[in-house]
Order: sequence, then structure tokens, then C-alpha cells
Amino acid sequence: MSIVVDVNRVSDVSQDENVYERLKKVAQDGDIERLYGFIAEDPEILGHFDKVPFCETPLHIAAEKGQTHFAMELMTLKPSLALKLNVSGYSPMHLALQANHIRMVRGFIAIDSSLVSIKGRGRITPLHHVAQIGDAELLSELLFACPSSVEDLTIKCETALHIAVKNHHFEAFKVLLGWVQRVNREDILDWKDEDGNTIFHIAALTNQTEVTCLSPFIKNSCSNTSLIMGQAG
Repeated sequence: MSIVVDVNRVSDVSQDENVYERLKKVAQDGDIERLYGFIAEDPEILGHFDKVPFCETPLHIAAEKGQTHFAMELMTLKPSLALKLNVSGYSPMHLALQANHIRMVRGFIAIDSSLVSIKGRGRITPLHHVAQIGDAELLSELLFACPSSVEDLTIKCETALHIAVKNHHFEAFKVLLGWVQRVNREDILDWKDEDGNTIFHIAALTNQTEVTCLSPFIKNSCSNTSLIMGQAG
């Protein structure tokens, strides 16, 4: 039996690998001048990444390495790279957050605020990630940049509020609570995760009284209890 080899296909694969290696190096170094040199040689060089559904782009590499200026330049040249997930299910925005490159995160949302809602592995968004680590200041910035992101759910039907409570991040929870009240979306407080629990159910189950006392249903009861205890003291 004879085997037919598609020479053109092999050539294309080899070319793509060469393109990737060249761009990988400039992304690691944050070398904007060399990037434009490659573009001058091949104006379609960044388009190679559109051919593959999931891949590590130069923007992923720059995000991991903290090459902020390079990442901003690249995102301006090829905005679609910011939407691409790598084979692990993460976007450049997710990787920047995981590496704690906050300046880059702010740069990303300044260019495209919708990236706050980009879904990665487990349908986790950047807002979910920040709720998980409990960075109240950054959480506030993301909410202002993309107000609708507060409605996003993980594959476990968790809101950012669920995640903040499950991770015992009270300050982050207060930011989220204040936001849903500000935008008249208190209905989100009643949303249940895959186990059928609202945020206040979870708080009660984990003895987070500071959270349960902020429930609109028992706030007065908490206030009265505090008053009685104060009088008793």
C-alpha cells in the first residue's frame, strides 16, 4: 500500500511552527520593534493564529511574562487574539490575572471592557477570578468597566457573589452587594448555585454572620440582636 504525503500540507505546518517560534521569542522579550519587523516581512503573520481554535498566542505569552506594552501593542494590532483560549482554556486576560499582572489587566479592560466577561475554563470569567482572590479594589474596577459581568455564571451556576462568600472574602462580597443594589439587581441575591444554595444559604451554612446580617430579610433582626447585646453589656 502506498502512502500519499500532502507536501503542501507539511509545508504549511512547518511554516506555522516557524512563525510561532519567531513570535514566541519577541513576546517573551517584549520586543515591539522586532514584532513590526516580522509584520513588514509578512503582513499576514498574526493571521496564522486564526486558523487554530485553541492555541497559545503571542498575547498569551506576553500576558504570562508581564510584557504590558507589548501586549497592548499586539492587542491593538490584532484584537481577536484577546478572545482566543489556549489549550488549557484560558485567555490572555485570565493569564495576566493568574500571574498578578494588574497593570496589564487594567490595560486590557481599557482597550476592551467586555474582556471582564470572557469565559474561560469552567466558564470562569475575570470577575469570578477576582472575587475568588478577594481583591475588592480591582473587583470594583471590573464592575464599573463591565456592569453586566455581575450576571455571569460558572458551570456550577455560581455568581461572583457565590464565589466571594464561598472563599470567605467579606470585603469583596460587600463590593458586589453594593453594586447589585446600586444597579437595582437585588434579584441576583436570590440566584441559586447547582446545589440550590443562595449566597445567604452558604453564609449560614459556613457561619459567616457578617454576611447573613446583610441579608435584606434578616438585617433588622441582626440589628436588634446587636442592640440587645449592647444593652446587656
